[in-house]
Amino acid sequence: MKVFTEIRAIREHIQTERFAAAGKGQNLTVGLVPTMGYLHDGHASLLHKARQISDLVVLSIFVNPIQFGPNEDYDRYPRDAEKDLALAEREGVDVVFMPSAQEMYPEPIRTKIKVEELTERLCGASRPGHFDGVTTVVGKLFHIVQPDQAFFGQKDAQQVAVIKQMVKDLNFGIDIIPCPIVREADGLALSSRNVYLTPEQRQAALVLSKSLHFVEEKAKSVGGVIVGDIRSDLIDTISSEPLAEIDYVEITKFPDLTALEDPDRLDSIGSDVLIALAVKFGSTRLIDNVILEKKVLTSC
Repeated sequence: MKVFTEIRAIREHIQTERFAAAGKGQNLTVGLVPTMGYLHDGHASLLHKARQISDLVVLSIFVNPIQFGPNEDYDRYPRDAEKDLALAEREGVDVVFMPSAQEMYPEPIRTKIKVEELTERLCGASRPGHFDGVTTVVGKLFHIVQPDQAFFGQKDAQQVAVIKQMVKDLNFGIDIIPCPIVREADGLALSSRNVYLTPEQRQAALVLSKSLHFVEEKAKSVGGVIVGDIRSDLIDTISSEPLAEIDYVEITKFPDLTALEDPDRLDSIGSDVLIALAVKFGSTRLIDNVILEKKVLTSC
């Protein structure tokens, strides 16, 4: 496993690997797993999928300052490079890219990538400018690494939708491969931010997966359930947990994230449906979601 901190060096290495493969009559495919580090089993599942599909697996570890708002947790975002590299080695990563903020942004950035409409709701509504930072850094990583595939966790379903739209609109020619949410045995979705939770908050946070599981089963058994009932069930269940403070409970089409109205019947939507939550426990904001497939809703 090779570790690079400079853009020039990783570009040269990947180009050398591609040329070497071409010299043997082979087409080397490159898979990129972009992360902010503090890796856990959710990230490991992305790396495992990349290892199955791509010839050369590249892991990026970069806490991106331009996707954090002024009152968010950039400075205290958890970091553990030694642990991250050990996990990368264990998962068979070929190349790790760990640039500094100075390497990625040597001057104040004046050019950003903005995906309109999809970024204006859900997390985009409560974190203005967040997705501009995400798409910009991912765009930079795509240009640096030139991957054939890129792997993202479905836990941030909005991010997946936004990145897919960016790739389509800007003709990146990269396959975006979403990977399922990985959960603890008790249902809590894995997140680097879980480390912030007190034991009491962590127990309280189980209300997220429990409420989603409840409405998912309800929707699957009664496809004609209306959006308003699902929304009310979620709000009532989460609000019953004293430590939970709801940021949003949203039900949208997926992947275009068009908002659904309370009278809408799930089995008449005509697309997959995203049920997404953002809830704070103390100062820690967690997200979770479930995607109901069209074929399941219409078969009920």
